[in-house]
Amino acid sequence: MVTDALLHDPAGTLGRGDGPPGLPDQPAEDHVDDRQCAVLHVDMDAFYASVSLLDHPDLHSLPVIIGGGWRSVVLSATYPAREFGVRSGMPMARARRLCPAATVVPPDYDSYGRVSEAVMAVFAEVTDRVEPVSMEEAFLEVSGARRRLGSPAQIARWIRDTIADEQGVTCSVGGAASKAVAKMASRAAKPDGVCMVPPHRVVPFLHPMPVGALWGVGEATETALHRLGLRTVADIAHLPTDTLRRALGKATAEHLHALAWGSDTDRVTPARVERSVGSSETFGHDIDDPEVIRRQLLHLSDRTATRMRHAGMLGRTVVLTVRFSDFTTITRSRTLRTPTDVSREVYAAACGAYASLGLQRVRIRLLGVRVEGLTESEHTAVQGRLDEPLHGWRDAERAVDRATSRFGHGAVRPASLVGRSAGAMRHPDSSGARGNMG
Repeated sequence: MVTDALLHDPAGTLGRGDGPPGLPDQPAEDHVDDRQCAVLHVDMDAFYASVSLLDHPDLHSLPVIIGGGWRSVVLSATYPAREFGVRSGMPMARARRLCPAATVVPPDYDSYGRVSEAVMAVFAEVTDRVEPVSMEEAFLEVSGARRRLGSPAQIARWIRDTIADEQGVTCSVGGAASKAVAKMASRAAKPDGVCMVPPHRVVPFLHPMPVGALWGVGEATETALHRLGLRTVADIAHLPTDTLRRALGKATAEHLHALAWGSDTDRVTPARVERSVGSSETFGHDIDDPEVIRRQLLHLSDRTATRMRHAGMLGRTVVLTVRFSDFTTITRSRTLRTPTDVSREVYAAACGAYASLGLQRVRIRLLGVRVEGLTESEHTAVQGRLDEPLHGWRDAERAVDRATSRFGHGAVRPASLVGRSAGAMRHPDSSGARGNMG
């Protein structure tokens, strides 16, 4: 059941989770006029924690914190842990003090990435007008999907059911005529709910909310608003704009005043799909040996370039991803003079990117090599070098591909990888191509 500016709440969770207080108390309606709620905001519920618990079903309904050691911060927390005041970004030491009974689970970024890609694929089944905000939330413009999938509320239910069935995690969906209201509606729907806010219900929906519920109001702005005696969105809406300008500046004041009345002209902007091919490895134990690191970069570069050749693609930008033992992740890129699909050239660029970091015996958990800016090889002119032999590395690697297709993987490979097993690696990324090529 969906209510008019209220929650579709099959689990009986109204009033729990992250939803802000002050929602209007109205009777539920079976038929909601949601025809103008063409903008949906889908937000995964405690995404990192939910994905982590897929491998720990015994921890469901218990307080769980996703994070590292005492000196790190909380990545996510389950709703039982949030009831103790634990929040994302909080120092782990403080989170443990607030909820000493919580179980701490280390992050699994590979799993998060896989589930996020699957969720985004569900969105793409609905519409091509998808604007990802992060790996756990996105805006969808669904006006073009109504004939095929039904009303916005029906589409929201289909998204929730599909993600829950296929991935085992839940999401909350807000629908409105604008992005800002849809964003606040999805927060009001948490956890595992749907909230549709038609235009005639925007003001009653927004005005009882605390000022901190407005999209874009952080702690500093909230403090400034409280100093002015503004506690609810209605207070902002009815305050003279000149007073608000003097306190917050013209741009911020006008923006907040418009949002307080539900006015938002920002449109859903589909993200440009980045075509890329990549490979990554998470090691069974952290590594810091420069020789082992170079060998793994060669292994990843060779695997990436092989996939490119099989797909008939060339690329110019080589991106290196390094994740350290404390889960800090950084990327560096190198742009080549001409597009390539040659393992040797990808490897040289990856090594150059790694050398630029200047690392000395730093323990590494994951390495990744990705090539971006892809074009079809048959339509891409490649300028050869004057000193290049008639038959070079590209021809040699194509011969290797032919041998591999006939005799199997590993029949021919670089000498430094012979006798070296990839079995030391824990989670090989076999997803291959990303973006359009996925």
